[in-house]
Amino acid sequence: MRVLKAKTTNHLLKSHKKKSSHIDVLYDRLFFWSVLGLICIGFIIISSGSIPIGIRLMNDPYYFIKRVIIYYSITFLLSVVTLRIPIRIWQNYNFIMLLYSCTTLIIALILNNSTNGASRWIMLGSLCIQPAELSKLFFICYLSNYLTRKSKEIRAHFWDISKPIIIMILLAILLLAQPDFGSIIILFITTLSILFLFGAKLWQLTLIFVSNIFLIALLIVIKPYRIQRILTFWDPWKDPFGNGYQLTQSLMAFGRGKCFGEGLGNSILKLEYLPEAHTDFIFSILAEELGYFGAILVLFMLFIIVFRAMTIGYSALNINHRFSGILACSISIWFGSQIFINIGTVSGILPTKGLTLPFISYGGSSFLATVIASMLLLRIDFETRLSKDQAFLKSTKK
Repeated sequence: MRVLKAKTTNHLLKSHKKKSSHIDVLYDRLFFWSVLGLICIGFIIISSGSIPIGIRLMNDPYYFIKRVIIYYSITFLLSVVTLRIPIRIWQNYNFIMLLYSCTTLIIALILNNSTNGASRWIMLGSLCIQPAELSKLFFICYLSNYLTRKSKEIRAHFWDISKPIIIMILLAILLLAQPDFGSIIILFITTLSILFLFGAKLWQLTLIFVSNIFLIALLIVIKPYRIQRILTFWDPWKDPFGNGYQLTQSLMAFGRGKCFGEGLGNSILKLEYLPEAHTDFIFSILAEELGYFGAILVLFMLFIIVFRAMTIGYSALNINHRFSGILACSISIWFGSQIFINIGTVSGILPTKGLTLPFISYGGSSFLATVIASMLLLRIDFETRLSKDQAFLKSTKK
């Protein structure tokens, strides 16, 4: 009987070691290939949609394509580094990263490299860095660490739940000065959602929500162009060549795409008809060239990323990797809310708001932040699977 038991244990150990020797056991393949697929689709659509504006601005049809290749190369190198950094490093240095975010946001305001009335960029030679994009990720790291340490306190004391809200408001003030109203909305949604998921009482969040909604409404009222965006959203065809121009052109792009699209490179609206065609409104060009089925495929891939990110977080929480689990869930909510707002904007469901579509839109800082966050998710998944493997080996040895 003892011999049979020993043989069974050895067989289990050998089979498990054999499985663990393959790298596909240690990362989420569906998540990885979805991210890679979206990056490839994004590169193709940016290449198609940026040619006309490249000719107009720089007399070079490949100007933005060259810049995309540079940003992709930098992001690839940083992604490799990110995958090798243990999650505990992100937890230990979260406050330093938060201070870095505040500092870079202040530097951007001081340098005042204004584009379209906004001072959001730091110029490093030919490269543009938008600190607001990385500030989302760094604030989420801070918030995840705070909830890891104060999970019991936030249930008991209103002051403990107010601390991350105060930090968020300070970041929001810096973002508002640029101005970057879209990033403020993302921070607001992500913060309240994560606080709700991980212990905050409903009455506390309701109080914070109502007070912040009042502030957001006040910010909208004091800026006439924000009021105009909301009014235009209700009926863009009332002023199709004025305030409703961008949205009506976007809707026409969707209409032209029909089921199977006009074909790659055959978009008409990208020929200087649709403003920001290669950035915030790139999904309209995608829908025009790839059609309904192409747009649905991209939305499905984006859904997979958001869903798998939440699943990765849930798996980490199950083995008591609390910081990793909260961080993964926060990234999932961040991605999901930004995708929803971007798609809602270009399709006329929501008022016009300048937010990029993750993995697809042109924008070096936005692309870098979303890909680094995705690599963090892969690292969390890797550490979770590794811990489960080690726990299994210990149990079988006993």
